[in-house]
Amino acid sequence: MSRPLPLAGVRVLDLTRLLPGPVATLHLADLGADVIKIEDLEAGDYARTLGTGQGEDSAYFRMINRNKRGLCLDLKHPEGASVFLRLARSADVVVESFRPGVVDKLGIGYAAVAAVNPAIAYCSISGYGQDGPYRDRAGHDINYLGYAGVLDQIGTAGGAPAIPNFQIADLLGGALTAAMGILAAVIDARQSGRGRHVDVSMTDSVLAHTYFAMLRLADHGNSAPRGCDLLSGGVPCYAVYRCADGGYMAVGALEGKFWKLCCTVLERPDWVSRQWDPVLRDEMAALFATRPRAAWDELFVAVDCCVTPVLTPEEALLDVQAEARGMSFVADGVRQFAPPLRMSEMPFDTVRCAPRQGEHSAEILAAAGCSSAEIAAWQAGGAIR
Repeated sequence: MSRPLPLAGVRVLDLTRLLPGPVATLHLADLGADVIKIEDLEAGDYARTLGTGQGEDSAYFRMINRNKRGLCLDLKHPEGASVFLRLARSADVVVESFRPGVVDKLGIGYAAVAAVNPAIAYCSISGYGQDGPYRDRAGHDINYLGYAGVLDQIGTAGGAPAIPNFQIADLLGGALTAAMGILAAVIDARQSGRGRHVDVSMTDSVLAHTYFAMLRLADHGNSAPRGCDLLSGGVPCYAVYRCADGGYMAVGALEGKFWKLCCTVLERPDWVSRQWDPVLRDEMAALFATRPRAAWDELFVAVDCCVTPVLTPEEALLDVQAEARGMSFVADGVRQFAPPLRMSEMPFDTVRCAPRQGEHSAEILAAAGCSSAEIAAWQAGGAIR
């Protein structure tokens, strides 16, 4: 027997575009929140055409905007701010990702919204935060990782920093940190009746999770060179090794018991005492290069020692574990990721496909108490579509 979704009844006004905001609100929508995606009347969310070149909604846009409703609102129009504030009176959450100060100039910043709805949880996501000397600087994931000291640590020894094909600052820094802050503010508002301004800096969010770099600083007073630290390839028992067919195996045998088993499978018991010897990496690399990845996987799959194949994205989606967990599905004509958590008595479903631009404008405004005459006047005047 399923229960109402955990965030049923929570209304979110989503002013964000691209990353990370739409992913933060996607998590809220999948948990049952009524997320209203607000776009301007012109281009709307740039993600709609990202990579398509066709003017049609991209697969990316459809993946990160399911279970949301769509409203077109021109916030620069004389009536735009007043329409937004009408909606904000009955909202629980506002999420925005403009440059610091922009929402205040538009008349829809935290102070303006809190004046009409003191219990609002208002989340501002930016690269560097709402204050500090960098607050007005532009940036993308690569820049935030650079300032957080993370990019410096990614890559092989002696090589240049490697750019990850995973938006660490955007997704783990911006989206998940924002979702955490929003949920905390909503819970607090329901208990106290007072909202909060949640200031999320993607750079701060990444910096605050660089625990192993901080540990190294505490222990040695300096960071390790790229590719030379405990978890970045500096030891043979925690590294990746190229196989004969060009595939790779990931060796994560940090604990002594796992390392001993690893050496047993490799038929090199003499390596047990050399677990932390950097020189052993070259010898292990030479051994792994003698067989294809599938052969090594077959040897290690039955042994509990944290040695596994490095899958391609295509293989990861089709992996038996991912399939057993239902981690992807097809909806709206595109393969999508399922929510990354499971909750008892909460079956996941795509209630709505990603909204067309302004698809639910009239419906949303009518539910907020706006009359049909007001809605028609705003449409005629260009404030909404």
